[in-house]
Amino acid sequence: MYKSDIEIAQECKPRHIREIAQTAGVPEEYLEQYGNYKAKVDYKLLKDRAADPDGKLILVTAINPTPAGEGKTTTTVGLADALRRIGKKTVVALREPSLGPVFGVKGGAAGGGYAQVIPMEDINLHFTGDFHAIGAANNLLAAMLDNHIQQGNALGIDVKKITWKRCVDMNDRQLRNIVDGLGGRMQGVPREDGFDITVASEVMAILCLSSSITDMKERLGCIIVGYTYDDKPVTAHDLKAEGAMAALLKDALKPNLVQTLEGTPSFVHGGPFANIAHGCNSIIATRMAMKLGDYAVTEAGFGADLGAEKFLDIKCRLAGLKPSAVVIVATVRALKNHGGVPKAELNNENLEALEKGLPNLLQHVSNIKDVYKLPCVVAINAFPTDTEAELKLVEAKCRELGVNVALSEVWAKGGEGGIALANEVVRLCEEPNDFSFSYDTDDTIENKLNAISTRIYHADGVTIEPAARKQIQTLEALGFGKLPICCAKTQYSFSDDQTKLGAPKGFRITVRNIKVSAGAGFLVALTGDIMTMPGLPKVPAAEKIDVDENGVISGLF
Repeated sequence: MYKSDIEIAQECKPRHIREIAQTAGVPEEYLEQYGNYKAKVDYKLLKDRAADPDGKLILVTAINPTPAGEGKTTTTVGLADALRRIGKKTVVALREPSLGPVFGVKGGAAGGGYAQVIPMEDINLHFTGDFHAIGAANNLLAAMLDNHIQQGNALGIDVKKITWKRCVDMNDRQLRNIVDGLGGRMQGVPREDGFDITVASEVMAILCLSSSITDMKERLGCIIVGYTYDDKPVTAHDLKAEGAMAALLKDALKPNLVQTLEGTPSFVHGGPFANIAHGCNSIIATRMAMKLGDYAVTEAGFGADLGAEKFLDIKCRLAGLKPSAVVIVATVRALKNHGGVPKAELNNENLEALEKGLPNLLQHVSNIKDVYKLPCVVAINAFPTDTEAELKLVEAKCRELGVNVALSEVWAKGGEGGIALANEVVRLCEEPNDFSFSYDTDDTIENKLNAISTRIYHADGVTIEPAARKQIQTLEALGFGKLPICCAKTQYSFSDDQTKLGAPKGFRITVRNIKVSAGAGFLVALTGDIMTMPGLPKVPAAEKIDVDENGVISGLF
């Protein structure tokens, strides 16, 4: 009988956060404690350590996710612990979980088994209040926008062209489309409105891409909230909102320091959607991990076609980062699922289905090696049901591409189960690499979309619907044509059709809408049907979560 993640986490005796800070090399003057086991680190540390060399940056990504699970965060945490076990000074940088998925179907995002960050309950719930601050800043802007319209609308904002939504950090489909301002003249101007989940807010993306308070305030001021009657953009700066928004976010901008079960220093900070935004933890946390560790291990959301693409083409480009190695996580079970095997039958050996599903992994490997020119290793997240024949097949196919495979047993064994992976990562970090992007930002919007579609998704090309084509013309006229592209696409497939598993061919990517996140500094291209406010499933995880008379939480995973 396996212990649950929360049982394993609660059995661990954590070290005091001051001890973790000491391990990381964070002097007490930069430490702002939130109890005994979590703290914020003042971003002034980066300014004061600017002359120090950076550690090696390791990105952990994965195949396209399946219901079978891949274990990307678990592998990230286990790899960091394994690197420490072989004597390397290592710091990990992860995203913060959103309350919506925690109470929905996906669960938390603090790793699993014996490769977790703790305190697991705090991280998965309110933590240090960052998401509340982001929601407050988002909704302050919404309130100031509607108040401006109510008080005479001096800017001439067209209420039918408002693009800014309110947000809440919960899966609540009821709020996707609403009508507000009802009740008479003094209750506001009636209009259609809606809510996004907090992690889909542009404020979240801005916080994660900001390098300082000043930079964040400038980015907040650039947010476009809507358009005037003559189609001129209206910004948060026009509403004089960015100063108050930045005041709400000044502490949220500081990275959160916690620890793994084995005491490896861990930054858990920020968590933008990997569909509608770039799906990576904050630049400040990543830079801090690189300043404090000889090896900084981080991850990006969903599969490599979304998370790694955005990490490399958006985050690394904007922050001037250069990864030293990439780990691509897969499970035999998930690959069999890509090969057509239903979830209920994944425990049975099936070499034919595995071979059919392997192209999904191999295409991600090829993208990292051939498009981004980065050294990589495949980490097979081990399950007890994996057979020797299945593992050998995966290894053989990857070797054909010149990539090694390491069996990762960190879920069951912690850092000890990731030593083979850690040794391969260290070896890869010493290899020269010619890191390059998948497109040039100076190219046209259409050419950038085409480059991502053909080079990363392996589509035949991109189809831009008439409404999106008109939006492109407007965005280029407004001076936004040189921004990087953030493609909002299903995470389940290389294509924009979530039913096309494996490595589909003979399809085109259809862009139906394109908008600017001017503060974040990228264009969002919407393909397929992407939800920015998820709903709860028929049986939400919330039904199993409880707390006893001593305040001990159960049911989190």
